[in-house]
Amino acid sequence: MIVLPRIMVAPNGARRGKAEHPALPVTIAETVETAVACYAAGAGAIHAHVRDKDGRHVLDAELYRELIAELARAVPKMMVQITTEAVGRYTPDEQRAVVDEVAPAAVSVALREMIPADGEERKAARFYRRCRERDIAVQHILYEPAEVLRLGRLLATGVIPPENLSVLYVLGRYAADQESDPADLAGFTAAATALPVVPEWMVCAFGHSETAVLAAALRAGGKARVGFENSLWNADGSLARNNAERVAAIAALHD
Repeated sequence: MIVLPRIMVAPNGARRGKAEHPALPVTIAETVETAVACYAAGAGAIHAHVRDKDGRHVLDAELYRELIAELARAVPKMMVQITTEAVGRYTPDEQRAVVDEVAPAAVSVALREMIPADGEERKAARFYRRCRERDIAVQHILYEPAEVLRLGRLLATGVIPPENLSVLYVLGRYAADQESDPADLAGFTAAATALPVVPEWMVCAFGHSETAVLAAALRAGGKARVGFENSLWNADGSLARNNAERVAAIAALHD
């Protein structure tokens, strides 16, 4: 059983690039360098994206394997979670295929992307079963409280296995100007009381309120995902120098 650490860093994501921040890692070498600094600052895991030669987000098994191998050499105690983010380009079949090929220790999967319609439920059920059999820790990404309730229905029907249930609540992704608010967390945690099992839960937060939202999550017993994928700003509104600065700020908080 894999237990996610208190703090995970998400250093780049699928959309931002050097134009948004020169310290945002794009290459594998930059991502590894960032991971080393963030581990020293207090992040026990990295949410990993890979980019092609033009800097575009890709679901590429070979690049993922290269990144995982480099991270294992540079920072062997840091957990690596790959993403299946679709960014409007990848189908559920392609998302499942990259996980099957890479067989990572951990993966994040957006519920709305993996099961966008009823017709995907059987394929998704087989995918989740394969992950469980291969000890791949799946974190289910949820963007609104209604998706927490949908997760409960999928658990009840056996599409998603209840063992070691792990979720990520995403705050602010679809809010005005992509700005999160600590008050948004209440809807997710309230909806989670209806789940048949108590999940391990983590929060990420878009915008300038990232620190305040993650502080609220830690106080409520959750875990925190921090980094330039979601926010570039410190609590005082200043632009962070790098991902490690953001990790250190969250590591300094007490849950």
